[in-house]
Amino acid sequence: MKCVLTVIGKDKPGIIAKVSGLLAEYAVNIEDISQTIMQNTFTMIMLVSFENASISMHELKAKTTVLGEEIGVSIHLQHEGVFDAMHKV
Repeated sequence: MKCVLTVIGKDKPGIIAKVSGLLAEYAVNIEDISQTIMQNTFTMIMLVSFENASISMHELKAKTTVLGEEIGVSIHLQHEGVFDAMHKV
């Protein structure tokens, strides 16, 4: 299963390290990543795979919500199919 993880918030050091560290802790693979800073706002989109993960999507979603609150960013995790359906034009 693949999911899309988005992170948005005020730019500060360590965002990528903390998010990717959480994913690595549970063997969630980052397949693709794009990040930029737009007028001091950090934005990142990751395509992640749960193929060898030791955590479910729902469990990780709860953990990313807590992490986002701790580091002051908004983190959302959605199944790839839901993300694609929401963003079709």
